[in-house]
Amino acid sequence: MKPSTYLDGQMLIAMPTIGDPRFERSVIYLCAHSENGAMGIIVNKKSPMISFADLLDRLDVIPEAERIRLPPDIRDLQVHFGGPVEPARGFVLHTSDYFSNDTTLPIDERVALTATLDILRAIAGGEGPRRVLLALGYAGWGPGQLESEIHHNGWLHCAADEDLLFNSDLDAKYPAALAKIGVDPSMLSAEAGHA
Repeated sequence: MKPSTYLDGQMLIAMPTIGDPRFERSVIYLCAHSENGAMGIIVNKKSPMISFADLLDRLDVIPEAERIRLPPDIRDLQVHFGGPVEPARGFVLHTSDYFSNDTTLPIDERVALTATLDILRAIAGGEGPRRVLLALGYAGWGPGQLESEIHHNGWLHCAADEDLLFNSDLDAKYPAALAKIGVDPSMLSAEAGHA
């Protein structure tokens, strides 16, 4: 069994001391974390200038006539900036009610990750998971890198929940994640320190 120090299925919360503007005020869902490194998806930043309908068009997932008939709640799904690594690669975090053999990675009993066009077709056809978060790119760390950043006050972490992960109000996610661990965002300082 994996030591409990690994944070798979947890949310990372960027501290003001993170020192990287790409991660400023980021909330990241950790999909994998082990001695080999970590991988996660930023859940509170919108991808600039692309919608789900645009993504379907670019990837030629469904014919144009079908895209026009997409229900508004599907057509208007947000596409997120998942992180700076492989920004052209798509990922779908979703509730575990959708599963595709060989392509879906269960993260825990509630959340899974799928990175194939099949899930986009299922979503467009109304047969996808109950809740989804579409993202381009991901955040990645080499062995020991995330642990070092946490030790140097770069990140806090909290338990994930469906609303924090899938809520469409992106601006509410950072303060909500901090509130889960009893931190008032106005009390955070950009100065690092250890007690």
